Amino acid sequence: MKAFASATALLALALSLNGCISAPVALTPQTAQRLQAQAPIRFLLTFDDGPSASGYNNPSRSVMADLAKNPVLPGIKAVFFLQTEASRSGGNPRGHKTMEREYAAGHILAFHTATAFHTNHRWLSDAELERTLTQGSADIAAITGTPPLLVRPPFWNYDKRTFAAYQRHHMQVLLTDLSANDGKIWGFNGSPRRRANLYRQLSVVREHIALGELPTVDGVIPVVVTFHDINRYTARHMQEYLQILMDSARINGMKTAAEPFYTDHATLERAALARTVKDVNEPVHLPGVWNWVWDADSH
Repeated sequence: MKAFASATALLALALSLNGCISAPVALTPQTAQRLQAQAPIRFLLTFDDGPSASGYNNPSRSVMADLAKNPVLPGIKAVFFLQTEASRSGGNPRGHKTMEREYAAGHILAFHTATAFHTNHRWLSDAELERTLTQGSADIAAITGTPPLLVRPPFWNYDKRTFAAYQRHHMQVLLTDLSANDGKIWGFNGSPRRRANLYRQLSVVREHIALGELPTVDGVIPVVVTFHDINRYTARHMQEYLQILMDSARINGMKTAAEPFYTDHATLERAALARTVKDVNEPVHLPGVWNWVWDADSH
């Protein structure tokens, strides 16, 4: 099972990066009319696999700098899903210092892994899963003063056992609506079709919003977006990505809030918690081929 899961995860990564992006869902007059009855959207930015522990042009710190100062909306706050014990991330003194800087800047520190590598939680024994959840929670609480409320399972993958473990640690699962498909960190990690990718994904989300399927929180509809702050390409193009998201909303006929991104920690936290998975049996819709991968893995 683990071997199959590994193979399918690698296949999903390859497919997600090969540029095969279908056309956006056409905006019909009926959908356009339904959108008028919905609240405006606000993009909820999240970053996986960090923090970077690099001593050269640190990409996590570059992302933070661009969120703080950019032409679209200065002072953007985001959720960082952290690898608290990985040697290239939070397990390194420089990475730990970056986590402290993220929290000091008003961002949310959330849990991703506390293993040495980016390990699927479903592959861990009960004892190892419990140990890493306890360790990761303590790592984050040592910085913020409180345990994390949010978790993003590695590879988006969870089952009844791991979901129950998250709940015992008072963590709620946050998945995503849009993904930059930038999870490849080494080798060629560019994204030549980044605009087409996000245009297409947002057109799918738009259909769910038009049907009233996404919650409204503080007068706006949070749309969750995922990047990887340890990806140097992402870091170099962060300001461009912010503009791409704005362009994607406009092209898809969607209203954005006066502040199209979150700038307040507490408001961001409320929005993120509202978008979490409430029940392990709840159907979820992940971007790209990930639903197919985990459906195949469960058979």
